[in-house]
Amino acid sequence: MILKKKYIILKVLAILIVLTGGYVYYKVRKRSKEISGFISSPQIKETSGIAASGIFDDIYYVHNDSGDTSRFFAISPKGNLVSTFYYQMDKNTPSGQLDCEDISVGKGPKAGKSYVYLGDIGDNFNGRPYVTIYRFEEKLSWMGKTLNHVVPAQLHLHYPDGAKDSEAMMVDPLQNLLYIVNKRTDTIRVYTTPLNFKNNEDRILTIRSKIYFPGFKPFKYITAGDISRDGTKVLIKSYGKVYYWQRKGTEPVWETMQRTPAELPYEMQKQGEAIGFTPDGEGYYTTSESAFAALYYYRLP
Repeated sequence: MILKKKYIILKVLAILIVLTGGYVYYKVRKRSKEISGFISSPQIKETSGIAASGIFDDIYYVHNDSGDTSRFFAISPKGNLVSTFYYQMDKNTPSGQLDCEDISVGKGPKAGKSYVYLGDIGDNFNGRPYVTIYRFEEKLSWMGKTLNHVVPAQLHLHYPDGAKDSEAMMVDPLQNLLYIVNKRTDTIRVYTTPLNFKNNEDRILTIRSKIYFPGFKPFKYITAGDISRDGTKVLIKSYGKVYYWQRKGTEPVWETMQRTPAELPYEMQKQGEAIGFTPDGEGYYTTSESAFAALYYYRLP
C-alpha cells in the first residue's frame, strides 16, 4: 500500500513537472515573437529601414521608401512618432532623393560619437550613375524637439560592375566598413567601402563576395540587413526569410556570410523591407511598408 501511494505521488509530480515545463516552454516561445506596437503616424507610410539609436534608450530610426521628401523619423518600440528630421538632399541629382532603402547607426569620424547613416541606394532600373549615403551625427538635443533640421555629410558611391538596385546597408564597427548588399540578382553581391569619408566624396565600391540564396523570385530578393552594435552578429532579410550569422572573432563580415546561415523566425509581412537589431544584440525588429504597419519584436534563439 505504501509503495502504491509513493508511486501515485511520483506520477503526479512527474505530470506536474511536464505541465510546468510545457507552460514555461510555451511562454518562452510566445515571448520570442510579439507585436511591440504599430507605427502610428500617417507620415510613416512606407517604412523601408529601421535602426536603434546609439545614444537614446528605446528610440529607433525609420524612413520611407521612394517618393518621400528628404526626411527620416524617430519612433518608440510601440511605434509612436517621437521626432521628424528634415535634411538637404543631394543637389547634384536632378530628381533629388531617389530611393532611400536602409538606415544604420554606428561609428563615424569623431571618436565617441554616434552617427545615423541613411542609404539612398535603390535603383529599380539599374540606371543611376551613383548612389548616395547621408551621415548625421546624433545629438542629445534631438529628443527635445518634435521637428529637427539636420545637416548631413554625403558620400557618392559607384559600383565597379555597373549600376545595381540595392536595399541592404550595414555598418561594421569592428573593421570600420560600410556594407551594401544588392537586391535582385540570382547570386547577390556584397560590397564595402571605408566607413569614414569627407563630405561630397566620390568613391568606387569594392566587391567582396558573392552569395547564392535558394528560393523563388521575388521572395528571395534581399531587402535589408544589420550588424549588431558589438559587431558579432549579422542579419540579412529577404521578403520571405531572415538569415543570421555569428561572426568569428574579427573576421570580415563578407567571410562570415560565406558560411551557411541559420534561418530565424519571421512573420511574413507584405512588402516587409526593414530589420534592425536591438541595442544589446539579443533581439531584432521587423516592419513593413504598409501604413500603420505592425512592429514585430523577435528574441534571438
